[in-house]
Amino acid sequence: MVMSVAERPVRSDDVSELRARLRGELLGPGDAGYEPARALWNGAIDTHPGAIARCQGSADVLAAVRYARDAGLLVAVRGGGHNVAGTASCDHGLVLDLSPMKGAQVDPAGRTVWAQPGLLWGELDHETHAFGLATTGGIVTHTGIAGLTLGGGIGWLMRKHGLTSDNLLAVDLVTADGQLVRASAREHPELFWGIRGGGGNFGVVTAFQYRLHEVGPTVLAGSILFPADDGGELLRFYRDFAEAAPDELATVLNLRYAPPLPIIPEYLHGVPVVSVVVCWAGPIEEGLRVLEPLRRHGRPLLDLIAPKPYLAHQGTFDATVPHGLHYYWRSEYLGALDDQAIGTLVEREPLAPLVHDHLPPRRRRRARPRRGGRLHRPHRRLRGERQRRRAPRGRRGAGCLGPRPRPGAASAVRRRLHELPGRRGPGPRPRRLRTGQVPAPG
Repeated sequence: MVMSVAERPVRSDDVSELRARLRGELLGPGDAGYEPARALWNGAIDTHPGAIARCQGSADVLAAVRYARDAGLLVAVRGGGHNVAGTASCDHGLVLDLSPMKGAQVDPAGRTVWAQPGLLWGELDHETHAFGLATTGGIVTHTGIAGLTLGGGIGWLMRKHGLTSDNLLAVDLVTADGQLVRASAREHPELFWGIRGGGGNFGVVTAFQYRLHEVGPTVLAGSILFPADDGGELLRFYRDFAEAAPDELATVLNLRYAPPLPIIPEYLHGVPVVSVVVCWAGPIEEGLRVLEPLRRHGRPLLDLIAPKPYLAHQGTFDATVPHGLHYYWRSEYLGALDDQAIGTLVEREPLAPLVHDHLPPRRRRRARPRRGGRLHRPHRRLRGERQRRRAPRGRRGAGCLGPRPRPGAASAVRRRLHELPGRRGPGPRPRRLRTGQVPAPG
């Protein structure tokens, strides 16, 4: 939402006025706590807000949004601060920091939970899994629930239960004109459609209601490392294996250097590998049978797949993406992981491409359309309607993240991926916040 007000930086009189209106802290440059409050997960983002409002509840959000609207301040919204593009902050403007808002109320009988936007996924999982319940929620526990949900939300449960946004039932949201509304399929349905993939800058979500599912408490999960030299053959096997697997199995394939983690033998540290990480969220005995072909294939260097608590597996990638590093990545959607795409990926190893198996074509053939061309199972939509247009059903995502690639490697892979048949264009570039916009939390 764009408002016709003149953008200006925060001034000292704004800080004084806002402090009088808020229950939470208002931090400015030079205040104790300002430096850690402005720091984001991505250390490459080094913005200096004019003020940071550490909101304690909806009343603080209402007061801050109304003041920013009337004063013409640039606004950014921070949930967990994990957005790689840095949209959770801005220079000289007002940051609405929702991280102090960490309430959660689980309804075990109704299998739902109301959660505030400052929660991280590890914190929300802790609350819901006390009742043997969970929803699709990221693959790194220190990711904020707000940004991930409003961005679509991948996770280990997505093939069985859909993306995070597919499990969103309702939100409480402060609009850019300073009104608190509830949006759901029945109340403000167009707004609810918008926040589930229709765009951004609709307002500030102060509470999320999610659908929960029985999970675990034990899942069959872990990673298998294969030699990078076997990458081409292994990716072809993985493509067919993942396509035929039941919905209970989620996988992530990663071409990378083996990280120096305690669970990996030292002699493998820094060795180029193909890592296949799996999570089977069904009966353990059945999972052992389903995963046997993968575990027996080729020349595995290390097999770490074992029964473990779902909460433990959620933290699998935490140590590989610590706070403060300088992160950058891009992503593409491929019509299929065909031989040409595989050749491109392994040719530029070790750029560290990640392949997320979203919804294989097998699911597409089995699904039956209903009126309007939509499918019976809601999780077949990738990141809501917006992503439905950008990435046809059945596509896989390929993204690249550290370690630092060789010079020119990233552009070479991007150029080759653009040449692949059936490829759709990249997603929208990160954009600067415009005058008066209230963005989705980062």
